[in-house]
Amino acid sequence: MELEIPRHFICPIALDLMKDPVTISSGTTYDRESIEKWLEDGNFTCPIGVWRIGAMALKRIPTPRIPVSSAEVSEVLFSVTDSKRRLDRCDCLVSVHKIKKWGLESERNRRCIVANDAAGVLAAAFDAFASHSLEKNANVLEEILYVMNWMFPLAREAQLFLGSKPSLRCMVWFLKSNDVSVKQNSINIMKELISCYQLYGEHLAAIDGVNGILFKFIKDPISPSITKASLMVIYHMVSSPNEKTKAEFVEMGLVSLLLESIIESEKSYCERALGVIDKLCETKRGREFAYDNSLAMPVLVKKILRVSELATEYSVSAIWKLSKCEEKVLMEALQVGAFQKLLLLIQVGCSGETKEKATELLKLLNPYRPGLECIDSLDFKNIKRSF
Repeated sequence: MELEIPRHFICPIALDLMKDPVTISSGTTYDRESIEKWLEDGNFTCPIGVWRIGAMALKRIPTPRIPVSSAEVSEVLFSVTDSKRRLDRCDCLVSVHKIKKWGLESERNRRCIVANDAAGVLAAAFDAFASHSLEKNANVLEEILYVMNWMFPLAREAQLFLGSKPSLRCMVWFLKSNDVSVKQNSINIMKELISCYQLYGEHLAAIDGVNGILFKFIKDPISPSITKASLMVIYHMVSSPNEKTKAEFVEMGLVSLLLESIIESEKSYCERALGVIDKLCETKRGREFAYDNSLAMPVLVKKILRVSELATEYSVSAIWKLSKCEEKVLMEALQVGAFQKLLLLIQVGCSGETKEKATELLKLLNPYRPGLECIDSLDFKNIKRSF
């Protein structure tokens, strides 16, 4: 019986199996020997098109693979479900490795896998194995998180399983891993979960030690992506009504740490950090830490209209919270150019809520203007560090 060669492996010129596949600028794949002979014969255009090509345009590519089918994905996901039921981590790991391999091959494979509700099945398996021995099941749990990092946004079913207390405890445990990629995959899932549903932030905050781990990721950065993801997780945690969480981060010194870190930070980090500062300034203790930090007002004023609309909103909101009934703060704000900045902000336009706060701040600042010299916001009085 003669075997039929899949069309994905056939060279358009030789109409035979490609032994050494190469691609040209048009994106078409040929066998190297066939396309080189085509060019040597004096042809300068693509054999199946009108694109002009040259020998230097040939690029070696991996051997083409047949895209995964829905039936294959369903079969493997059934195996994952069966392994989960039996708590057979070895069989489950074999299935997860197949999904991982398919996902690495092409974006099309990833779309097919996600379309077959792989996220929900894998999340259910993660919850099941996380509910038992973390040490024994660590390998399969790590691999599940790895493949789920390219399945965002997560379906509601997947969120429910990953947001369970055993699953969250497992992810926090992974944040202590020596493997940076494991930390990254875990914090990414946590960020995705907590940004979808606030309750997961409250569940996360209830896990011992998580605040300290997240704080350390900011204080001693491992990678920019982990730091930014940690800031997003913290932001959603301190956005909840739980005052205890805010208090813990404040007492750790997060306000001062963020004020120092955003002086010359890039846009996305600055936005996240200002958002956290704004939330922490909702508490009395958070405002006290900001009052005592000589960087607070100069940095917050400087970030208005300097970074982005979102950063401006957070900065104005934080200044507004700090300036309520605090004459000393109002005077300092004037000295670093807050009045001019706020006036300009209203003129150029901003959101309704920010405009209300800016207008109220201008009214609070106005009585102190005659007795104080308003200087440019780049002139930071008594600040030794370069801005």
